[in-house]
Amino acid sequence: MPLIAPSLLSANFLRLEEDVDMINRSEADWLHLDVMDGRFVPNISFGLPVIAAVNRKATKTLDVHLMIVEPEKYISDFAKAGAHYLSVHIEACNHLHRTVQMIHGEGMKAGVAINPHTPVHLLKDIIADIDLVCMMSVNPGFGGQKFIPHTLKKIAELRALINETGSKALIEIDGGVTLENAGTIVAAGADVLVAGNTVFSASDPVAMISQLKAI
Repeated sequence: MPLIAPSLLSANFLRLEEDVDMINRSEADWLHLDVMDGRFVPNISFGLPVIAAVNRKATKTLDVHLMIVEPEKYISDFAKAGAHYLSVHIEACNHLHRTVQMIHGEGMKAGVAINPHTPVHLLKDIIADIDLVCMMSVNPGFGGQKFIPHTLKKIAELRALINETGSKALIEIDGGVTLENAGTIVAAGADVLVAGNTVFSASDPVAMISQLKAI
């Protein structure tokens, strides 16, 4: 049974409190928060004040995904804002191991995100030190994109690497997750499903989360 992490990027920003309440009532496990800076990705989303506000209302684990350059500058700030998991992109970190140590030093779980073009083997020397791999199954920056099929092969490769190294890292899939492909994604080895449009565009988001949870 996968962990379900609805992505707030697809929520109604005029009714954010209501949407957080809905996630609180649902069977969702985490709440996924995408932070974009307009530099690492061609979009700008939200930052620390929104996360701090969500944290005051949310009863779920806050899973924060930094799609930003120089994430190491803000690690302490995101800890103070309430992040439980903090994922940084391997492509944005010159000193990844140090950044992971900083995240752990602030009392958070450390995640590493990888883009669709980034090979799994680049995680070999960090996989034993992290708690989560956020595998992008679309190109980062925008919600509502289609799942890239090659991701299934990468999930299997990552699962093999985790097993081989004895890592405890969870595999999170972010992008294009639907009710139709969720079963295949979980069968390939995923632990956590990020779902944005699939949840928030559903006529009954709570029921949709229950369906995804039952995969």
